[in-house]
Amino acid sequence: MLPADDTVRALREALKVSPDNLPLRRHLAETLRGLGRFDEAEKEYREALRASPRDPALLLALGIVFHGAGKRDQALVVAEDLLSRDDASAGAHLLHARLLLDAGDPARAIRRYRQALDLDPAAADPDLAARLGISPDGGADADGAVSGGRARNAASGEPDGEDDARSEVVDVERPRISFADVGGMEDLKEDIRMKILHPLANPGLFKAYGKRIGGGILLYGPPGCGKTHVARATAGEVKASFLSIGLHEVLDMWIGTSEKNLHLLFDRARRAKPCVLFFDEVDALGARRSDFHNAGGRQIVNQFLAELDGSVGDNEGVLVLGATNAPWSMDSAFRRPGRFDRILFVPPPDRDARAAILRLHLRGKPAGEVDFAGVAEKTAGFSGADLMALVEAAVEGKLREAMRTGKPLPIGTKDLLAEAKRIRPSTKEWFATARNYALHANESGQYDDILKYLERR
Repeated sequence: MLPADDTVRALREALKVSPDNLPLRRHLAETLRGLGRFDEAEKEYREALRASPRDPALLLALGIVFHGAGKRDQALVVAEDLLSRDDASAGAHLLHARLLLDAGDPARAIRRYRQALDLDPAAADPDLAARLGISPDGGADADGAVSGGRARNAASGEPDGEDDARSEVVDVERPRISFADVGGMEDLKEDIRMKILHPLANPGLFKAYGKRIGGGILLYGPPGCGKTHVARATAGEVKASFLSIGLHEVLDMWIGTSEKNLHLLFDRARRAKPCVLFFDEVDALGARRSDFHNAGGRQIVNQFLAELDGSVGDNEGVLVLGATNAPWSMDSAFRRPGRFDRILFVPPPDRDARAAILRLHLRGKPAGEVDFAGVAEKTAGFSGADLMALVEAAVEGKLREAMRTGKPLPIGTKDLLAEAKRIRPSTKEWFATARNYALHANESGQYDDILKYLERR
């Protein structure tokens, strides 16, 4: 076997002869990644992606390289892009689990890890599982506790007992962020204030007009634009409890268990009120019933609708937020009054919002005189995640320069503008799809906000 350097050299020589050979370039990139030469691997993966820009395997590999190089913001953008697809792989869930754990969110990291194992048991990562405090296969931990949240009877395979299956997994949070930590989005914040915040602050006044405290809001828009962040900030704004629900907390292979899980999660929110109950990727739970080929999927939708109506429990003080990248996939019954009766578009941040987001991300970092308005002008179409990646890339560039010269220098406008030229907005593909729905499947006018946004651009 050739030494590592000789192998890399031979692959590079081969690529000079055949520069368009994608498998060969992928092999070089994987070799460099295995050697921990992440910067070189990143370059090769980017070159491969020019030939195959939407290849999920290449994107995942690039995300893993970003993570290995400590570029967590760029890795997060890649992971969120992959997870927004219908065919998200186990590897994408594993990458997101690592990023969540690095960000200090072990509860969500555990959920992502288990989702990966649900898709592919062979994806088990013993090292990551050990860091998460669970067994590699997602089963019992060292103390014998069932980390999936529910023991099953070994003989029958049925759930063992009547304990809340998901309450052992889903943590009730007390978010410390508020709307002050959300850059821009003033119209969206005002809509949420009227629907959620003002009723909590003035319960008597709203009841006098027959307005109940609670209800649902559906947030939709391209990935990476802050839907989850807005939901968490909403809870922090009113000092409410916050439950973030992923698909793994609801869906179950056993008939009738998914509906029970959904009821138990709503019931837990009712006990913790005032509470913001947040469903990410809600379109997977509320898909059109006509699209299901089995009764089980339709029953989940029916249960969700019953919970939103409050027909199986009092929802007073429970504020339901759902986030989706694909509102057109949801059953129309969810848009009736009393359910997700407010559907709010979360667009990429506008120029003022981009400037505010850049300020937030540069807070606490060594920055000089930055022309935030000028940088914002050059980053039209960037999502919040794209802007985070931009700042992170600028920071890394300054760190490399400081290590080379021994003189730490502040981040300036030129650094941010240079990175803005290298990063492509991640929202373009979503708008290509959304525009078709807004033009051809918009009888009710619910997607007019998309058309208005595109007209302003």
